Amino acid sequence: MPEFAAKDVQALRKLTGAGMMDAKRALTESGGDLDRAKDLLREIGLAKADRRSGREQGEGVVGVYMHIQADRPVIGVLVGLGSETDFVAKSEEFIQAANNIAMHVAAARPEWLGREDIPENVVAKERDLIAAHARNEGKPDAIVEKIVEGRISSFYKENVLLDQVFIRSDQFEGTVGELVENLAIKMGENISITDMARIEIGAD
Repeated sequence: MPEFAAKDVQALRKLTGAGMMDAKRALTESGGDLDRAKDLLREIGLAKADRRSGREQGEGVVGVYMHIQADRPVIGVLVGLGSETDFVAKSEEFIQAANNIAMHVAAARPEWLGREDIPENVVAKERDLIAAHARNEGKPDAIVEKIVEGRISSFYKENVLLDQVFIRSDQFEGTVGELVENLAIKMGENISITDMARIEIGAD
């Protein structure tokens, strides 16, 4: 029987939002390894989230962030965060998440919400430019494609909201997409970012 203390169960619950029995079960299966238990709970939660993904989102909130500072551009952001129920949409944690994502958008300036929102010609052009640059550097054709894939991944991380690393690492370590997945797992609903809008007034 793996050894773990009540404080380990509490720590795992705090990290994942899991119930008492689920946390104990995960620690048992992981042999008391907190990191592995966290991964197990995430795997289970993502599987459940996949099953919920087709359920209708009839509720949600609009996250808002405004940045006003003397001699700086005024930045305003709206982010739609959808949920299935009004109960979840009105929860403090859900509303705070929407506002935090809006703050992230203000700072990180994503061009697109998801990869599927990027026009095909934009991705194709980016791939061509990366490949041409690699060949100009004298890279052999055999590894050019690997270079393209690696740099396209960086392109997504820089420009796609769901692929960007969340700016408040003190609150959540991971991408914005993973933050939303984690929220869906914790709330037990189909949750997603439905839209975003960012305006900047007074920029040169």
